[in-house]
Amino acid sequence: MPQFKALDPKVEVNGQTVLSIVDGMGTFKTLSLEYLSQNGIPDPQLEAWYSQQDWLNAFHDIAKSLGGDVLRLIGNKIPENAQWPPEIQTIKQGLASIDVAYHINHRIGGKLLFDPATGQMSEGIGHYMFHDKGDSLVWVTCDNPYPCDFDFGIVEAVANKFCEPGIFVRVRHGGDSCRKDGHDHCTYTVSWSKSTG
Repeated sequence: MPQFKALDPKVEVNGQTVLSIVDGMGTFKTLSLEYLSQNGIPDPQLEAWYSQQDWLNAFHDIAKSLGGDVLRLIGNKIPENAQWPPEIQTIKQGLASIDVAYHINHRIGGKLLFDPATGQMSEGIGHYMFHDKGDSLVWVTCDNPYPCDFDFGIVEAVANKFCEPGIFVRVRHGGDSCRKDGHDHCTYTVSWSKSTG
């Protein structure tokens, strides 16, 4: 799936998630608000909903001007800003829940893409697919319109958010497939072990 291109022009993302750009750019808050405003999101509000394509356009401009490291920092802020299922306790549970959290924070035609009451998920924005590969190894495959560096930041932050004290987490981009090169997906390898320091 191409980066920066919504699957459906009617997809919206909540303001709480949009504000991760502002948090992720830290001291450059004014600049982040300019990128959002230039792309149809002036003065974003926590409880409002915004066009996913407008948000993706802001990401595209940030990537061109400031590079992938800034997108990764923005991705790192998503777990702090997005709604998250309260029962999540471990790295595997956290990584497995990214797709649900992703769908909870997006809607089409006013309807959330995940209904917590029924557990029903609707399509239209791609996925974060979880693959359990052993005791301390998982893969997360992303086939959504967000940029690779942003997703790397999300996966990294979620793994660290739910790891136990004294655990070292390592995230790497795996495989030969990357959306930066026009492929449909990226896969991130997440491993962890006890810290030796």
